[in-house]
Amino acid sequence: MKTLGMSTRLTLLLLTSLIYLSCGGESNPKDRAVAEAKYPPTQMKDAVDTLHGTVITDPYRWLEDGESEQVIKWTIAQNNYTRDVLNAIPIRDQLQFELKEAMMIGDVSAPRIYGSRYFYTKRSETQDQAVLYMKIGKNGDPVALIDPNAMSAHAIVSLDWFFPSHDGKLVAYGLSSGGDEQSTLAVLNTDDLKHTSDTIPRTSAASLAWLPDNSGFYYTRYPTKGEVPEGEEVYHRHVFLHMLGEDPADDNKIFGDGFDMQDWTDVLLSESGRYLIVYVFKGWSKSELYLRDLSTDRGFVPLAKGVEAHFRPSFLGDDLYVRTNLNASNFRVLKADFGGDDVTSWKEIVPEQENSMLESFGVAADRLVLSYLHDVSSQLRLYNPRDNSTAEIELPGIGSVSQTYGEIHGREIFFDYESFFVPTTIFACDVTSGEIAVYDSVEAEANPELFTTKFVKYRSKDSTEISMFVVHKKDLKLDGTNPTLLTGYGGFSHSETPYFSATRLIWLNSGGVYALPHLRGGAEYGEEWHKGGMLDKKQNTFDDFIAAAEYLIEQSYTSNSKLAIWGGSNGGLLVGAVETQRPDLFKVVICSNPLLDMVRYHQFLIARLWIPEYGSADDPDQFDFIYAYSPYHHVVDGTAYPATLVLTSDSDSRVDPLHARKMVARLQAANASEHPQLLRFEFEAGHGQGMPMWKRTEQYTDIYSFIFWQLGMKLAE
Repeated sequence: MKTLGMSTRLTLLLLTSLIYLSCGGESNPKDRAVAEAKYPPTQMKDAVDTLHGTVITDPYRWLEDGESEQVIKWTIAQNNYTRDVLNAIPIRDQLQFELKEAMMIGDVSAPRIYGSRYFYTKRSETQDQAVLYMKIGKNGDPVALIDPNAMSAHAIVSLDWFFPSHDGKLVAYGLSSGGDEQSTLAVLNTDDLKHTSDTIPRTSAASLAWLPDNSGFYYTRYPTKGEVPEGEEVYHRHVFLHMLGEDPADDNKIFGDGFDMQDWTDVLLSESGRYLIVYVFKGWSKSELYLRDLSTDRGFVPLAKGVEAHFRPSFLGDDLYVRTNLNASNFRVLKADFGGDDVTSWKEIVPEQENSMLESFGVAADRLVLSYLHDVSSQLRLYNPRDNSTAEIELPGIGSVSQTYGEIHGREIFFDYESFFVPTTIFACDVTSGEIAVYDSVEAEANPELFTTKFVKYRSKDSTEISMFVVHKKDLKLDGTNPTLLTGYGGFSHSETPYFSATRLIWLNSGGVYALPHLRGGAEYGEEWHKGGMLDKKQNTFDDFIAAAEYLIEQSYTSNSKLAIWGGSNGGLLVGAVETQRPDLFKVVICSNPLLDMVRYHQFLIARLWIPEYGSADDPDQFDFIYAYSPYHHVVDGTAYPATLVLTSDSDSRVDPLHARKMVARLQAANASEHPQLLRFEFEAGHGQGMPMWKRTEQYTDIYSFIFWQLGMKLAE
């Protein structure tokens, strides 16, 4: 099939956009009869496969080739149609104004301490991208180290990650553009703010460990495009050693050969620099650890290998502590023995807690900082290995902690905290005195006294008890007429905990109900909860979500004519699946950067990484359960589907936009209702990471306009 170069593609985009604007665009009257408009035409070109005895017809396979001229023209026509519809929504301008005001709250991260230097990111109210700052001392003046806002005309360059050296005098960091997350590594001297000559491409989501003397670092990167066969996705993440000033092309590859191409490797170096750990992530339910004693000539030896469990390491000095679910679904902490790979002989340091899940842990102030989830709300505890004592850090209330940092041998730790009504707040805790104080925060107009947060439980299809947060104004009447937004994820061991959203406040203030269930496939209740929603158990995730909707209707929060659902990525698969399984249950579906063709998903971009979570239709033992829920294959002609807005982006390096294109084409052809089926395609954006605030504001304006319009809502006065 003919493909287009980047210059041809951009020319097409420009010409089509100009044609669109000349035909009306933003100037279309707001009272336009949207329902009378017709979708851009879409050809059907049947491709037929027979997989394991099942005949599969795929009428829109031609939409998979995102570089073909025909697909680009079709995508732009759909996007322009969507713009025409969304711009005509009467409430859009008012919503856009409210959202712009609400989203100008900024963001801040907890500081990481290296020597006397404190590193953190912060985005002011008027900035599109977060800036990397440094302070000398806890209360020093902030110095802007990396400001991506000035690096592109449309603020599409973003800071992906950063790793300071042990003394903080050097910092390695990664930048990418357009949300593609294909980071390029650079090194900055924080004394004179000058860059070294070191530049390394293909360092997406890099893991990096500095040598103690700052002479170089171990790091992970992917092969370059020229190192893999034409048309093949770039997998096989290796560990290299880079010495400052040397050509990265000559870097010594020290780990990765002989491992599966889809294995994910991270590196960790002990404080003395003697022990190097490579952590090999083999899907979302298994990992392995390999140790190299750099004081000897020996290579890597396995510490944990071939065991069906997670092993997440962290050094305190030269002692290795490991968070694991080995014989502990809620996880515990063991101290590793470097004498062999018998993990069953490792010493238990922190036992499993029956009613709390150990979500993560780190090292600071000569202690292990343990972050638990109890009833899907964070708890922080400190374990002191010198006397085996444990102390709890009191948090402000029901909320989430995602970052904990501190100087390894200091006395202070920093952590972030947020809740449904408290924006990001950074706390400093003195571990000796136990004193806690606010170190930094984001300001937002949110009055929690006006709202209530309920932690409810309901039964799923198989009678499993599922929990859910339900948030609304205190004076809400349970009469079944309230517009309700139900969202979820349910996959990859990701926990859906309370978080602050300025846009959600607009929803709540307008009389909306917000519901967040904790679906199987997530990690809210440990590894068994995760396994209960993966592979052949994936239907449990969808059943849990459908049961949440039914609960909200049964309890008179809402009705199916007032219920909207929203999910992104794996959550996009979620809402796509339940839309095709229960189209009668919802009025609006927001499906963002989704996986929808589950028969072919693993053939595109990095999706082979997800086979341990979903399975593969190539496997006859897995095909049946995948095909049974694959949303694209279960759109039925003549069915009345909810109003659906599917969002995707051209630079998404995780989920191929083909899923969104094919699903919208199929829905438009099959839908028997008057509800619109729309594709919103974002250019110069990816899976969501690194999206500038102006693009994010436009996206939320479109989403909320669509929901408000379809549910007949008005903004609060």
